Amino acid sequence: MNPDLKLVGTSALSKFSLSERCFLLFLHCRLLTVFPQTKTYFTNVDITPGSAKLRTHGGKVMTALAQAAVDIDNMPAVLSSLSDLHAYILRVDPVNFKLLAHCILVVLANRLPAEFTPEAHVACDKFLVRVAEVLSQKYR
Repeated sequence: MNPDLKLVGTSALSKFSLSERCFLLFLHCRLLTVFPQTKTYFTNVDITPGSAKLRTHGGKVMTALAQAAVDIDNMPAVLSSLSDLHAYILRVDPVNFKLLAHCILVVLANRLPAEFTPEAHVACDKFLVRVAEVLSQKYR
């Protein structure tokens, strides 16, 4: 990822914290509604909008993305334990990483329309594609 895109992408991703609670609610509701097959990973969890478990999970997702954005050039090492967890323990289908990335882009565009410029969209998309690639590497 070139330096200009890194700057735009990390800037756009930093906006998550501005309205994190609202963002997480919209993100999980969108993911679980638009892609109902993702509910299979939450069978023992209260997945009603705003539930404590969903907020906790969303916080973990956003923390991992923030860490990956801070050390974008070292992303495989940063996300290694998360990749292990999803591949070997939770056995999450890697296609779900792309679904989550899509929902993040949609929610960003919806919640932060002024900041989500075409440049920010491209940068965030490239970043999220890279995250999905890194998280999927352990499946090979």
